[in-house]
Amino acid sequence: MDQLNVPAKPYVKTVTSADFDAVVIEGSRHTPVLVDFWAPWCGPCRMLTPVLEKLAEAYQGRFVLATVNSDDNGDVAQRYGIRSIPTVMAIVDGEVANQFMGAQPESAVREFIESILPSRADELVRQAVAERAAGRPGAALDLLNQAAALEPNQEAVLAELVETLLDVGRFEEAHQHGANLGPLRARSHRAAQALARLEFAEDPTQTLDAHKLETQVQAKPDDLDARLALAKLYAREQKYESALEQLLEIVRRDRTFGGDVARKTMVTLFELLTADHPLVRRYRKELSAVLY
Repeated sequence: MDQLNVPAKPYVKTVTSADFDAVVIEGSRHTPVLVDFWAPWCGPCRMLTPVLEKLAEAYQGRFVLATVNSDDNGDVAQRYGIRSIPTVMAIVDGEVANQFMGAQPESAVREFIESILPSRADELVRQAVAERAAGRPGAALDLLNQAAALEPNQEAVLAELVETLLDVGRFEEAHQHGANLGPLRARSHRAAQALARLEFAEDPTQTLDAHKLETQVQAKPDDLDARLALAKLYAREQKYESALEQLLEIVRRDRTFGGDVARKTMVTLFELLTADHPLVRRYRKELSAVLY
């Protein structure tokens, strides 16, 4: 099985404990990685690995094959609870997306691979995200419109469309796509995040001046309308801590104000920032302390 230690094909990598996270976990954030756990004494491994290598070449980089000698890298095998070899795991975005054990015919392996590969729309979204990050929203929109033509109701497509349209100030179009995204809000963090940004972007207080609102709140601390407007303005300017502080102060002063609007707006901000953000963790606790 020495040939497994020196993969001849460009899309096959021999991986050890030392570089597993870099090659597999981080690499899978860009391209799906199939991890082949094998051992030199394993007969079925000798049948399966050549099939995997052949398909890695055939798919020309749409996935990467990482071979791991489970005898030499027992800590990695233990980390993933490998009890039988060969075991093949598909890692996508750092997580195990699917797996199978034992030697399989090429047709079954190909079907497995197809199940974890991104669709053409997924690939277009990834390219659009890169274009947007590089400051090219026009190019991102072109890619996203292509993706929407292929999968018009896919949440990643719609969420990226909403945010990219907001980037270029096309609020009416962002609202139209947001309406289609709305039903996905309860089950998708990405959908909730995009819709939260849309809510703040559309708020009528966007024409107000922050300095005037700050002066008004300082002069009249119980002017909760001014506080709410200021909080939303801060949120739109990405001054999230200041926004949350103003909203929390409204809850302290009058929980029922505006039909509980301050708490609801805090929840929208939590969706925008996502659950693991330090401000979300902090202000969830502070909100809970005020409420209960």
